Amino acid sequence: MKRERDIYKVTIVGSIVNLILVICKFLAGMVGNSAAMIADAVHSVSDFATDMVVLMFVRISHKPKDKTHDYGHGKYETLATTLIGVALFAVAVGIIAEGAEKIYFWAQGGVLARPGGIAFGMAVVSILLKEIIYQYTHHKAKQLDSHALEANAWHHRSDAFSSIGTAVGIGGALIGGERWTVLDPIASLVVGALIVKVAVHLLKNGVGELMEQSLPEEVENEILTMVNSVSGVFEPHDLRTRCIGNHYAIEMHILMNGDMSLKEAHDKASEIEQLLKNRYGQATHVAVHVEPLEETE
Repeated sequence: MKRERDIYKVTIVGSIVNLILVICKFLAGMVGNSAAMIADAVHSVSDFATDMVVLMFVRISHKPKDKTHDYGHGKYETLATTLIGVALFAVAVGIIAEGAEKIYFWAQGGVLARPGGIAFGMAVVSILLKEIIYQYTHHKAKQLDSHALEANAWHHRSDAFSSIGTAVGIGGALIGGERWTVLDPIASLVVGALIVKVAVHLLKNGVGELMEQSLPEEVENEILTMVNSVSGVFEPHDLRTRCIGNHYAIEMHILMNGDMSLKEAHDKASEIEQLLKNRYGQATHVAVHVEPLEETE
């Protein structure tokens, strides 16, 4: 429950900052005659929306296991991560498309509107606030081992990147005049590409977990090494692993002396289970199938 409350607290702080930025960016964009700032405000709306997704799915993911969910509800957090990745990708495509359209318009001899100083000031404020909230959320994501919070942290940083592009474009237009207003859409293309990279990373991890992707090879090798270190246990094999939200599920077969009593075999299996839980967290699901070691082996 404490982990859930901490995730809620972090997400609510981010959502409050996002809501303030949405309002301020829209006002600055309209008063400062900046289409780039209005687009940046739309990006902040997507941030606020993903905060709501995290708040909704984290509550569900922390529900205990029940008759229909023997492994708990951790996958809902993975689903939230995937949805944030989809939202990021959609926002990036929109930014790139809008930037390309403006560059084409400029190349055909069109004149892009010159923004006001208030829009530039708002872009700078947005960069500072979003980087601060990114650092805070990212730190808490590592501390709480929350994939959804980590995804949301990168969404905060993507908004900071977007504001950097906006600031460069607006600043260039203010200093160089109408001739350099094209800097805004050029910067937005770069920002869009960076956001696409983050979105693909989140989607790859999220979809991989939803499709029961195994844990990384180095983690599986570590598991086998730990099991092999237990005396009286031989040849761990048929290892199956996956991620369920923020914890692991580990299943394997092991060989033990066929003359060992049932209690001894059970105690060894329990020792392995506790060893893995001490390493990967008490919520780790561990299933150990014991097989007799033949004399010839």
